[in-house]
Amino acid sequence: MRTHIVWDWNGTLLHDMAAVVEASNAAFATLGVAPITVQRYRELYCFPIPKFYELLLGREPSTDEWLVLDAAFQDRYQELSDACGLTEGAAALLTEWQTAGRSQSLLSMHEHHRLVPQVRARGIEQHFLRVDGRVGESYGTGKTEYLRQHLVALGTDPAHTVLIGDAADDAVAARNAGAHAVLYTGGSHTREKLEPLGVPVVDSLAEAVELAGRIVA
Repeated sequence: MRTHIVWDWNGTLLHDMAAVVEASNAAFATLGVAPITVQRYRELYCFPIPKFYELLLGREPSTDEWLVLDAAFQDRYQELSDACGLTEGAAALLTEWQTAGRSQSLLSMHEHHRLVPQVRARGIEQHFLRVDGRVGESYGTGKTEYLRQHLVALGTDPAHTVLIGDAADDAVAARNAGAHAVLYTGGSHTREKLEPLGVPVVDSLAEAVELAGRIVA
């Protein structure tokens, strides 16, 4: 059985870190928190997201504050994300993997009803067997259960699956679901935060795909 790749979207296939940080700063402003840089974001970002906000606020946000923060983030990100392009080389890698007769899908914690139009607008939807985003609330929701459901819907063996993502939660989800992970340093985390997770860490998506093809070959 050949390797199946599950791609992450934000910070992995989509080069959107500048938009994510600007949207985060818009959310922070609702509680009077000073803006941060992309580098600072990558140094601090963690999951679940309320824990990330706690690092900045000095306390965990209340449920009401979380709703305000999340709404402010989503609104500003929606305004900015249309201008974000794919990560360098991503379109060619998707085409090459499919042309080689291998399968791939996309799983994101971005809201499903927002995710699908973004993927479609960039002309890459046809490369994926399935595109799944988050449905329902986002407070503290990790990717593990979504990945399990995604693989069941595909009928794909987790042992022959590699999740390519940019965050610690991608590694956790893959491990919990019995799959493999390769983490890309160009997204939400610095290399220093990714390396202790015990999975391969790469600096380009080309490296990630090459490695994915060998992990379970």
